[in-house]
Amino acid sequence: MAGPTSRLLLLSRGADLARHRHSLLLLRSLQPYGANADPSPRPFSAASPVRSYSSAFTSVHGGRPSSEYAKIRKESLETQFGRILGSSSRTLFADRGFGPFLALYRAATISFHVVKLTVWHLLLSDMRKRAEKFRETLIRLGPFYIKLGQALSTRPDILPSAYCQELSKLQDQIPPFPTRIAVRTIESELGSRISDLFADISPEPVAAASLGQVYKAHLHSGELVAVKVQRPGMAPLLTLDALLFNMIGGQLKRFAKARKDLLVAVNEIVRHMFDEIDYVLEAKNAERFAILYSHGSGGEGRTSIKVPKVYWNYTRKSILALEWIDGIKLTDAERISKANLNRKRMIDEGLYCSLRQLLEDGFFHADPHPGNLVATADGSLAYFDFGMMGDIPRHYRVGLIQMLVHYVNRDSLGLANDFHSLGFVPEGTDLHAVASALRVAFDDGRRQSNDFQGVMSHLYDVMYDFNFSLPPDYALVIRALGSLEGTAKALDPDFKVIESAYPFVIGRLLADPSPDMRKILRELLICDDGSIRWNRLERLIAAISQQASESSNKQGDENTASSSEWRSFDMHSVVAATEDLFHFILSRKGWRVRVFLIQDIVKASDAFLQEATFPFIFDEEETTGEQHPERSKMIRRLINGVQSFRQATSLAPNAWSSMLIRSVLRPESQRFILDVFLALANHSCYKVPETCWICMSRYLNYLDKQSR
Repeated sequence: MAGPTSRLLLLSRGADLARHRHSLLLLRSLQPYGANADPSPRPFSAASPVRSYSSAFTSVHGGRPSSEYAKIRKESLETQFGRILGSSSRTLFADRGFGPFLALYRAATISFHVVKLTVWHLLLSDMRKRAEKFRETLIRLGPFYIKLGQALSTRPDILPSAYCQELSKLQDQIPPFPTRIAVRTIESELGSRISDLFADISPEPVAAASLGQVYKAHLHSGELVAVKVQRPGMAPLLTLDALLFNMIGGQLKRFAKARKDLLVAVNEIVRHMFDEIDYVLEAKNAERFAILYSHGSGGEGRTSIKVPKVYWNYTRKSILALEWIDGIKLTDAERISKANLNRKRMIDEGLYCSLRQLLEDGFFHADPHPGNLVATADGSLAYFDFGMMGDIPRHYRVGLIQMLVHYVNRDSLGLANDFHSLGFVPEGTDLHAVASALRVAFDDGRRQSNDFQGVMSHLYDVMYDFNFSLPPDYALVIRALGSLEGTAKALDPDFKVIESAYPFVIGRLLADPSPDMRKILRELLICDDGSIRWNRLERLIAAISQQASESSNKQGDENTASSSEWRSFDMHSVVAATEDLFHFILSRKGWRVRVFLIQDIVKASDAFLQEATFPFIFDEEETTGEQHPERSKMIRRLINGVQSFRQATSLAPNAWSSMLIRSVLRPESQRFILDVFLALANHSCYKVPETCWICMSRYLNYLDKQSR
């Protein structure tokens, strides 16, 4: 009696009578290997398709998605924010006897501006003019709302694009506060006169932001430093505004036509604001960032990552002293050209550093806009402003890679389940409808984009009807990636962060042996129904082969090699990943993969026998290709793949040889090889006689042409 594998084969391929007899013989021998294999897996029928959704997830990769971690993480962050805000509010009202009156006064001020904003909302019908009034109101309300507007400018999932564009002007149009107040703050915090602390200090700030401003100064030792001074009264003002925002948040949401719960997003933004006004914490962030990512010394055509040194003797909660680093804004094309800096090398280095932050270590700079990431005269990249930092857990780092793979695969099912498991859509969402909407969007070629902001905007539009919202950890990730792409586009207008990050992601998948990363690698190369994505496998082998061909050229060019070193694959990791993939295919879970693999092997051998072998020998590829283009294309792909694989194995021949020997000695491998030979022999019974006569006829025709 035929097993479930044969029923899957008949369902998916619809073979004719001769192939049906062959399939039954083949697939009876392809039951899951191993003593503990279940002889009667869950049957497949035409009424229950192989590809289904989360309610009946039957992928060969296994693993029902769960959103439990996302819920726990969100609750933990909300509790943490509540403790911070509660502690700050108790301190405010305990230290200031007039705290309640201050709160009432602030509430009246905010309410007045909100009423004005509401009136403008009723009078203006043009959304751009409404957005302009919204920005002006935020500036009048003070630093808390300016910072809020800056954060919301990168959140098109919350505000319409017209508002996001208008709020982006808040990044560099902030008026400074008086220098005399800044000097008074420095002296009170450090406990000395300004002349005793610094040999000289600039009379006016060299830069101003929503929470503070920066002065240029010399220490008495001669060292040049940047002195960052916080705006006065930030802690109580931030606490007051955070407490009062809930009173007016609903009105602001209606005015701005926000797409989701604005208050939830604001709480996450405010949580990071409390971190930003603690300059001691920012100094610690800078040192941690330097330990993880700062390297190299620049010069000689090399790019390095620089982080300013912290001067702890001049650093307090409201004062931060850092090494002064002269830099060129990456948007200043003229100065970069005059400095003769290598733009591609800087983009590569900046992208590599950012991907390490997001996908390897998880500690990342959340706002790498052109003011915080600059080029130095020797070609290095320098990071500034470590107040807004993210620390993304491994679960979300793996999820980010998984989403990228599913997006590249146009796997609407996988992406829908990612959104569910990572908390992008709430519990109870119909994932069947989510996957259908994504599939329709993927089929709309006019809207496809490799531009990160374009992709995110596309996803926001598609997910609008599903109460889509960014989890707290991903809000900063989206901000960081958006800022990174915008900064890189200043150097290269054609830069695409998703396309450029893909080699790094593949390298991570190959290098990380953890089960979750191996599962994502399998999803990249194997479909849920068990069929192999040969095009992805070919491109991966070609990329490894290209590394082999370039390695010899780069041995004599150390600078060139160093700039693209991160794009290279560690061959021992590649071998280990290949061996793990073999183990999966030969395991009980991989029985459907073996079915498709043997079918593809038989199909390739059929193409060789029928159409390719003799024409290649007798140099008649052109004629055959015109008659059977698909078969000729398959042969060319197979030959190119074999050549690329041979070139790739040349980088580590001993490792590949050892792996192949280990694999061949496994009983499962020997059984599978026997199945392949049986399938080919059975198939040949029908094809060899016919093919021999065809080949003989072509050979005689070839001899006839040669004799003329």
